[in-house]
Amino acid sequence: MEPRFNLFDSPTAAKVAKRFFSTALALDESTLPKALRELVELRVGQLNGCGFCVDIHTKEAAAAGESALRLNLVAAWRHSTVFTEAERAALALAEEGTRLGDRGVTGETWAEVRKHFDDDQVGALVCVVSLINAATRMNVIVHNPGGSYEPGMFDRLSN
Repeated sequence: MEPRFNLFDSPTAAKVAKRFFSTALALDESTLPKALRELVELRVGQLNGCGFCVDIHTKEAAAAGESALRLNLVAAWRHSTVFTEAERAALALAEEGTRLGDRGVTGETWAEVRKHFDDDQVGALVCVVSLINAATRMNVIVHNPGGSYEPGMFDRLSN
């Protein structure tokens, strides 16, 4: 698969991408664990069919200490025993926040998220789900393929 378009070849899209990445860096200051953020981003990438994002967040999650078993089971998290109740709440929020047209985020899911996360972490989770949904959509539209990502590859965008 060849990309349809390189967003970095467009001056405007390149500026937006750099600012988008810088915005996401604020999440590193939250108390929401990086490994959990990566699992949420991985799940959204899977749901949206974004090979590029699945590649990124699988590798970043592994670099953050996630096991191959847990990474392999993210797609079937509801039918596995390796995720905590807090992780399950975050993954449910990721799914429902991605599939807003189905029914939106249910009261049950929201209650589970509130039970396991403080206000700052809830805010971070909402931002993670929203930002990764935007990123997956950009990458799917231009057909950015997965497979060549190396952890830390986008660090230069923060300069």
